[in-house]
Amino acid sequence: MAPAPRAAIGAPQLDRALGDWQRAGQGPAYRALAGGLRTLVLDGRVPVETRLPAERELSAALGVSRTTVAAAYELLRDEGFLASRRGAGSWTALPAGRPMPVAGLSPFPTDGGGVIDLGVAAMSAPEPWLSEAMAHAVAELSGYTRTHGDFPAGLQVLRQAVADRYAARGLPTAPEQIMITSGAAGGLSLLLRQLLGPAERVAVESPSYANALQAFRFAGGRAVPVPLLREGWDLEAWSRTLRDAAPRLAYTIPDFHNPSGLLMSEEERRELVAAARSTGTLLIADETMAELCLDPGLVGSMPRPMAAFDHSGCVVTLGSAGKTFWGGLRIGWIRATAELVRRLAADRASLDVSSPVVEQLAVARLLDPEVLPEVLDFQRERVRAQRDALVAAMRADLPDWNFRLPSGGLSLWVRTGPGLSGSALATTAQRHGVWIGSGPRFGVDGVLERFVRLPFAQPAEVSREAVRRLAAAAATLGSAPVGAATPTSEVTLL
Repeated sequence: MAPAPRAAIGAPQLDRALGDWQRAGQGPAYRALAGGLRTLVLDGRVPVETRLPAERELSAALGVSRTTVAAAYELLRDEGFLASRRGAGSWTALPAGRPMPVAGLSPFPTDGGGVIDLGVAAMSAPEPWLSEAMAHAVAELSGYTRTHGDFPAGLQVLRQAVADRYAARGLPTAPEQIMITSGAAGGLSLLLRQLLGPAERVAVESPSYANALQAFRFAGGRAVPVPLLREGWDLEAWSRTLRDAAPRLAYTIPDFHNPSGLLMSEEERRELVAAARSTGTLLIADETMAELCLDPGLVGSMPRPMAAFDHSGCVVTLGSAGKTFWGGLRIGWIRATAELVRRLAADRASLDVSSPVVEQLAVARLLDPEVLPEVLDFQRERVRAQRDALVAAMRADLPDWNFRLPSGGLSLWVRTGPGLSGSALATTAQRHGVWIGSGPRFGVDGVLERFVRLPFAQPAEVSREAVRRLAAAAATLGSAPVGAATPTSEVTLL
């Protein structure tokens, strides 16, 4: 039996999303309408399992005959992009057997033989600061070696350093509100174990961070996508989803969103927190990119953390040293109520017990107010140069690919050229020596097929070579139809 719809879209909203779908040369009106609706699904702007308006309602909104809408719906049903049931209406779907690509979700094997890894948005370590911090940590280690070494909530010195950093960003925080975790991924896993029951809903942005979406699936949760607009968050859609879908949790990346690079304004944060509070939804704010502001004029005026607008404990914050400093540290943190931190620490004994002491001491050193500004200046300057090099190469070698210039973060969210499938491109790109993440990895149901994520975490010369290889891969694909399914053998790379 086909799954029931998870959300609905009204005729006026769908009319706006379709835009100018009746362009000259599109053929019969019903085919043009079906093509527009298909594109909305593949781009993720209308999520899979969204109920579409009734034929009569949509025909009135579009100013076309009901016959046109009925024929378009019938074509989409034949193609597998629409499912219907008597009494339940029609809702968006994907063709049966459509494979989910795996390219770019994990780091490429280190013995990859010259393949450039653009799948992972993470940088090499900032030196000499990291080595100096590790030396400092080893010198401090003797103060902890007389203990058992297990600190489920984290070392007090690091909890205090993280709390102080929140305070400096406009969010007064006590160390009792901080729990140190094995990276942000470890923090998210702890939260899901504690807070998410089987088949409970999680509202997420579309696109969203691929590994977080995977974590929700492994935890047995059901992600409910809320499409991002080009200019930012659709707060009307968020309010409607929180009200109608009643998700247990909501997950958002407000600071230099991964993968789009968008930055949520303070007013948007205030409004989203209010919507979550009104529906009893716990809001997880992933701030792992918050320190990577690349606009010098914005550094001193960044929006306050989302929890600054929360006075009821409905916001839990994830942070990490991985993007700011180096992923090899594997140190992250949760900011929550002191009561939730105590519950998480008690639950941790059955997972990973605690985080390594030396790495915690090193991160505490890197967060020292006498060290941190210099490290951040270095990181931001090199990431900015890498971003600009990647952008210049894209504009020179792939001028018909579209993206917005992000003011922070580590990646470009790129709409590929006409007729290019992100999944097919990822497969072909590996054969040309470059590893990328295709758009469907960042969506809930295999949509976003026209997109790829391209991190600017590599040195400039490496990014330029990667773009040359991407251009060569794209040239071999020509104008393969975006909606066409790729054989499973073509997308299973490892």
